[in-house]
Amino acid sequence: MENPAVTIFRNYLKIKSVQPEPDYSETTAFLSDLAKDIGLECKVVEALPGKPFVVMTWRGTDPGQKSLMLHSHVDVVPVFPEQWKVDPFSAEKTDNGDIIARGSQDMKCISIQYLEAIRRLKADGKQCLRDIHLTFSSDEEIGSKPMAAFVKHEAFKKLNVAYALDEGIANPGKEFRVFYGERSMWWVQVTCKGRPGHGSGFIENTAASKVRKVMNSFLQFRDDEENRLKSDPNLSHGDVTTVNMTILKGGIQFNVVPAELGLSFDIRMPPSVDVIKFENQIKAWCQEAGEDVTYDFVIKDTNTKTAPISKQDPWWNAFSSTLERLGVEYKTEIFPAGTDSRFTRECGIPALGFSPMNHTPILLHDHNEFLNEKVFLRGIDIYYEIIPALANVTA
Repeated sequence: MENPAVTIFRNYLKIKSVQPEPDYSETTAFLSDLAKDIGLECKVVEALPGKPFVVMTWRGTDPGQKSLMLHSHVDVVPVFPEQWKVDPFSAEKTDNGDIIARGSQDMKCISIQYLEAIRRLKADGKQCLRDIHLTFSSDEEIGSKPMAAFVKHEAFKKLNVAYALDEGIANPGKEFRVFYGERSMWWVQVTCKGRPGHGSGFIENTAASKVRKVMNSFLQFRDDEENRLKSDPNLSHGDVTTVNMTILKGGIQFNVVPAELGLSFDIRMPPSVDVIKFENQIKAWCQEAGEDVTYDFVIKDTNTKTAPISKQDPWWNAFSSTLERLGVEYKTEIFPAGTDSRFTRECGIPALGFSPMNHTPILLHDHNEFLNEKVFLRGIDIYYEIIPALANVTA
């Protein structure tokens, strides 16, 4: 017989909350029913129209204390079904227990692990000092605009949050990865304008010639950072700046030299980077490419706050000591991508990124994403210990 928690997880994975048209009505109904089944308070907040936040609460014994927030998001990235072994929303389970589905790692597993750990705590008669709020956000995979609005909403302020947990990443090795900060995310749009003309000539000062110079500058920097990462074994992915050109657009037909071309770059910077200095570098690269080369930000995150990871910090001490007591090996890192945690940290609320998935290949956003049911269930065991440890911090 399948563990009931695994069945709930698989049912959640079957909901097609996939970008660009996620079904939030179904996820909201599913989570609301689950809250009722466990015995948690539940409400739905829309800081942005049509972008629901499901907020569940397990009340603590001292309402005067600030609360603990357990955060996750309900949307998942698109799929290419022809590249999958099975239907990516079938949540099919193999004979060895691998549950194959979009969202199995990123991050529907965490949502259910939180809830099932609390179900067990309540069933065992446990109570915690602080209120615990479980928040389920939307549109995290396309820039987190609802989360940016939610942290400014009166409903969030009333949660009175002191500390938060959010998603991490799997690790193929035995250690669990704990993220105490994350890289800033910049989405930069560069526009190059030049002389148009007939495709048969040697036209000077074209948009394409400027595009080439911009590309060379950005991608040379990318190569330098990649070489720095590979040459220093003490560095992790989150310690360097990544630059990737993700969109190239422009042109109307083969024999017309375009007057304008655009490039889009996804840039991720660790907290150690001087963001003012780096923007000046972008400005210089555009100026070096020629006249009429401009840049704009689609997203410009300049938050460099991190959560303390010293034993003198009562929250980190509670979290890390629990892992050590369980015999769990872990390593601390800067998160290489972007999560909703950047908004809680910006509010002055420390947050850790933690997904209890070891001995698991990193498959978020990849084809045939899966999580083994034993790893999933072990995660519930870990949260069963971590959640009360944090919710009972007295400092």
